[in-house]
Amino acid sequence: MRRTRRTSAAVIRNVPGGAVLDDRAGFHELTRTANTKNATSTTRMTGRTDMENAMHAVGRPILDLLSRYRARDPREAADVARVRALAEGADDPWLRSIPLHVTASALIVHPASGRVLMRWHARQRSWLQVGGHGDPGESDPLEVVLREGQEETGLGDLAPYPDPSLARLVQVVIVPVAAGGGEPAHEHGDLRFLLATADPDAARPENPDAPLRWMTPAEAREATSEENVREALRRVEESLTVAAERG
Repeated sequence: MRRTRRTSAAVIRNVPGGAVLDDRAGFHELTRTANTKNATSTTRMTGRTDMENAMHAVGRPILDLLSRYRARDPREAADVARVRALAEGADDPWLRSIPLHVTASALIVHPASGRVLMRWHARQRSWLQVGGHGDPGESDPLEVVLREGQEETGLGDLAPYPDPSLARLVQVVIVPVAAGGGEPAHEHGDLRFLLATADPDAARPENPDAPLRWMTPAEAREATSEENVREALRRVEESLTVAAERG
């Protein structure tokens, strides 16, 4: 949980002109009064305390991403709206204990060959993308997916594609997850990115039960059992085609 902190300069600006620094007791009393008034004013304006603002700040990186994203169809727009409401209303939208929580995943491409890296998921019995849950203290979806991607593939050069300096979503989808592994049935609000590597031969599976395979987007669409992943792969192929045409 992050807490906001006020600087001493901000306090001094709120001290009436008659306060003097040498009057320690009086100065600190004026400081406490000023802080109390500021906190009360902030709460009245926003309806939240500083602690509540800090808690809701966990969802800010999600909201920033969603503000730059355009859904492709009404169904995706509905999923985006639910994820936005979660990020605005939940103390921590990444918590696995809530029925709908945020996850971050990515399709990894090797632009030079036009291939995409798929990972075998034993639980779903299908070839899917990499990614997963945020660790405690994480709030930035891109940081989550870069960590997950490196852990699951061993690739250390992963970066957003086509612009390495700009984190952009390729898809937002709410995925139902059946009960299992000690968890009840729940939903993932999955934020999907497109990442690239320049070193496809460096890919190594996280464990023997989660093999990796480079495929063309068409091969990957045939291999996966999930229609929402097929749609993500169609968008990946569009991005690769546009980038190739631009040279």
